[in-house]
Amino acid sequence: MVTVDELFALDTLLSDTERQIRETVRRFGEQRLRPHVADWFERGTFPARELAPELGELGLLGMHLDGYGCAGTTATEYGLACLELEAVDSGVRSMVSVQGSLAMTAIHKYGSEEQKQQWLPELAAGRAIGCFGLTEPDFGSNPGGMRTRARRDGTDWVLDGSKMWITNGSVADVAVVWARTDERIRGFLVPAGTPGFTAREMRHKLSLRASITAELDLDGVRLPGDAVLPEAHGLAGPLACLSEARFGIVFGALGAARDCLSATIDYARAREVFDKPLAAYQLTQAKLADMAVELGKGTLLALHLGRLKDRGELRPEQVSAGKLNSTREALAVARECRTILGANGITLDYPVLRHANNLESVLTYEGTAEVHQLVLGEALTGAKAFR
Repeated sequence: MVTVDELFALDTLLSDTERQIRETVRRFGEQRLRPHVADWFERGTFPARELAPELGELGLLGMHLDGYGCAGTTATEYGLACLELEAVDSGVRSMVSVQGSLAMTAIHKYGSEEQKQQWLPELAAGRAIGCFGLTEPDFGSNPGGMRTRARRDGTDWVLDGSKMWITNGSVADVAVVWARTDERIRGFLVPAGTPGFTAREMRHKLSLRASITAELDLDGVRLPGDAVLPEAHGLAGPLACLSEARFGIVFGALGAARDCLSATIDYARAREVFDKPLAAYQLTQAKLADMAVELGKGTLLALHLGRLKDRGELRPEQVSAGKLNSTREALAVARECRTILGANGITLDYPVLRHANNLESVLTYEGTAEVHQLVLGEALTGAKAFR
């Protein structure tokens, strides 16, 4: 027997440091997270406050950023960490991704030195939690249509509007909120407890249940002039942060697929049907072989994109290609694995339907599959087809 990693000789493509980070995160996931994740999913809860300091101690929060207590790893190392986290559950990777690739990246890239000094060390250590308020109830794929507004009142800013589907929102100490001004879209740091700012956890989810999702309301939220991110002007700011998060998903979704396939192979080898193991049937082996090939191909693409990013050569349309492929193929793997497990596949005794439910969201957030198809279509043809 060989694993997919062995089948594609993936370890030969990794440095010693990359393998060490991968194994450290994998061990943390297996020992600290996996024993509880099915229960978190079933109860629709996630202990973000409890886990954030542990994730910070491992250096996983904002790990690809430099300075301010951040680990300063490579993009590929960050991607491998995302893969191992999502092998446990997409909700865990989402928490880390939103903290590091969205909230912390926004502050690191566009914030003032005072803002960086105030928030980044706390967020990197997990002593504080951040969220990223871009998506609105009526504006997901078209963030440029946002209705949340910020107006000047003397030296202050006053924000009104709402945001939806905000990971970490109801437990965050600071929200990076994007709003339309009289000039351009700007980013603002909104501390929890600011008058007029409320966050309500969203319930009744059938996906990403082991994750905190919230709706943010801003009703006359008054902020001082230095709450604005000084280097962010226009929609390019939040979109650049989204590209960072999408990169993590390129790796992360493959972790969910790997976990599904591994669990399914173990099940098929142990399950007897008509007096022989399910794994000994040709139809089962054909399914497993096809899934292994897609997982291997996806991982090779993710590693290639990681190397490009580490060289500063990664283009947005290449991130779109990776995100589209990883999420689409991971979801297909999860669904196919469920067919091999039969009725057992719908229980939380096995991870496959939990992963499949989560991947329905991962396929959609940080740009739907259709949006990434159009990004690639524009890159290939030079013609815009969004409108």
